[in-house]
Amino acid sequence: MKNLFFTLLSFFVITITQAQILDPVKWKTSIEQKSDTEFLLKFDATIEKDWHIFSQFTPDGGSLPSVFIYEDVKNNYQLIGKTTESKYKKVYSDVFEVDEYMFENSAQFQQLVKVINPALKSIKVEVEYQACLEQCIQQFKNFEFQLPVKEGVVSVVETVDSTKINEKLVTKELKAENKKAEKKEEKKGLWTIFIIAFFSGFAALLTPCVFPMIPMTVSYFTKQSKDRSKGIKNAIFYGLSIIVIYVTLGSAITAIFGADSLNELSTSVAFNVIFFALLVFFAASFLGAFEIVLPNSWANKVDRQADRGGIIGIFFMALALAIVSFSCTGPIVGTLIVEAASKGGIAPIVGMLGFSSAIALPFMLFALFPGWMNSLPKSGGWLNTVKVSLGFLELAFAFKFLSNADLVLQLHWFERETFLAIWIAVFGAWALYLFGKLTLPHDSPLTHISVGRLFMGLFVLSFTIYMIPGLWGAPLKIISGFPPPLHYSESPNGVGGSGISSELGALPKGAHSGPHGIIAFHDYEDGLAYAKQINKPILLDFTGYACVNCRKMEDYVWSDTKILSILKNEVVLISLYVDDKKELAENEKYVSKETGKKIKTIGNKWSDFQITKYKANAQPYYLILDIDGNTISDEPASYDPNIDLYEKWLRNGIDKFVK
Repeated sequence: MKNLFFTLLSFFVITITQAQILDPVKWKTSIEQKSDTEFLLKFDATIEKDWHIFSQFTPDGGSLPSVFIYEDVKNNYQLIGKTTESKYKKVYSDVFEVDEYMFENSAQFQQLVKVINPALKSIKVEVEYQACLEQCIQQFKNFEFQLPVKEGVVSVVETVDSTKINEKLVTKELKAENKKAEKKEEKKGLWTIFIIAFFSGFAALLTPCVFPMIPMTVSYFTKQSKDRSKGIKNAIFYGLSIIVIYVTLGSAITAIFGADSLNELSTSVAFNVIFFALLVFFAASFLGAFEIVLPNSWANKVDRQADRGGIIGIFFMALALAIVSFSCTGPIVGTLIVEAASKGGIAPIVGMLGFSSAIALPFMLFALFPGWMNSLPKSGGWLNTVKVSLGFLELAFAFKFLSNADLVLQLHWFERETFLAIWIAVFGAWALYLFGKLTLPHDSPLTHISVGRLFMGLFVLSFTIYMIPGLWGAPLKIISGFPPPLHYSESPNGVGGSGISSELGALPKGAHSGPHGIIAFHDYEDGLAYAKQINKPILLDFTGYACVNCRKMEDYVWSDTKILSILKNEVVLISLYVDDKKELAENEKYVSKETGKKIKTIGNKWSDFQITKYKANAQPYYLILDIDGNTISDEPASYDPNIDLYEKWLRNGIDKFVK
């Protein structure tokens, strides 16, 4: 009963908050007189925990930037320079695939103005910005700075909330849940890095530089030690030394570059291009073009230290392994650090811990159970096959970084079809290599292929064939996030018009081709008229072009076969974009009775419509309506990637529609 009570309470809280006007950013303004005619306008934003807003300079193609609109400038005052802002945080968006510049917790903006009209009594400024958490909110705030003030005096003005609603936005319970979910997601990300790094360590273990060292090293400890117990202790210390060496490397990289700056580096265009070149270099080494080796003098010095014996000698033996095996482990370690850098924080340390644990584990286990070494396969050509296979993988991953750079710059030089064509060629060549149809410099003569190599070849060939339909517009969900998005392609509607456009045929008046070929209306009245004409319920979708979670719902929920069938056949979709910047005709502009805000654009109109009629301002926001525009869904829906719950919500509303 207790669990049931809390479940019902949570549902009640969520339902109530869905219908609230969210306002997670509080503003305070002040003005400082610099001279008789010059004034500094200051805007201080306090942002609720876990929310963020965006810089004025965040790149195009992502979330919306903050915009400062200074009214009645002409003949009254001049803007001296641009509006300055405090330091922002750079974060790569997996959805929009561009860098985004954002503020968390607080932000400060300043604008110096010179008054040229002595009779001017005040300066009015409108600020447009987008605040995001799990939902995004398009906000508009109006400020008025009173003139004049005494020179050197700062006048502080508390902002009037333009929505006239000052209720608490998110309950303590929901905040706690958000914080808990954030920590869980961060922990999940680090575990993912650790697991990937651990398996990468096993891959490095099966290379010609490392694998032959296992029996040699373990035999050394078991034979040189006075008794078996001492040999086991030495081997365990050897393994722990390997872990310490690699974790120290990860710690050094984090300390030198900073925990957060690694993330910023990995998302810049220059470093994405550098990472691309670096991985191509590593791939060429694995494929046999050359060997990457550290200076011989390093290995000789370490070897001399290893001869000292004792604990210090064992540590230097581990360091010698790291140096000697660098030609095989270096490219893998480099790739891991690049990938971990994109996560920021302590990810490089966690990555090196996973990698080194996989390297060290066999040395410790075989020291404990030396009889197991009899079951080890003999060194041979198969080790080079593993190394070459890693080279093909390195080459494929390299093009992801080149794609990132192209997406950020929006050059369209490396669109989806180009990326997939390269991946098909790389994985196809890998399959031919595994089948023995291609040979590379360090390969042994091949009279036959093993069963394991055959199975691996079949797997790689199957994956290659799977990618081919992507050239004609297939979504390829298995590799979602690696190639550029579907819209970033030469033929977003399918090659030769064979995709969405041909499927839709003639569109109804006022309709557009929406996500996944769904017929969508971007005007409420047009959609309502069409719903009456065909007598179907309406799915009203308040969305935004720069709404991250709106895109996630469309990409991962609406694309599901069950949901897509409903959206195409059982409802009329009306998608109202609250960030549409197209200006309304002069006779359509008005002042909102609800918020007192000037409604000048199409986005303003739909935002005001959502606030006025539904007392909500977050996106995505979904309702089921009848043909008269009355709500028939029990409650609105918002961002929730659970497909089954979304289907249940849709079905519940549609079943209440009376034909």
